[in-house]
Amino acid sequence: MAAKKKTEYGKIKVTLVKSTIATLPQHKKIVAALGLKKIRSFKIHEANPCILGMIDKVKYLVSVEEVK
Repeated sequence: MAAKKKTEYGKIKVTLVKSTIATLPQHKKIVAALGLKKIRSFKIHEANPCILGMIDKVKYLVSVEEVK
């Protein structure tokens, strides 16, 4: 069996900056899947392709910062 490669991803802080009231239902689910509930709530995630794709869908609702 081939050994799996472990890739190193950085950490990012995702903050909800706008309300999800007038957004598409799918975007509300994405925000909930990111772990964000209220405005100015934040969550620290690994910057993997899955999370980055979710953030790209709702980039008008969130702000993203790198965590060192």
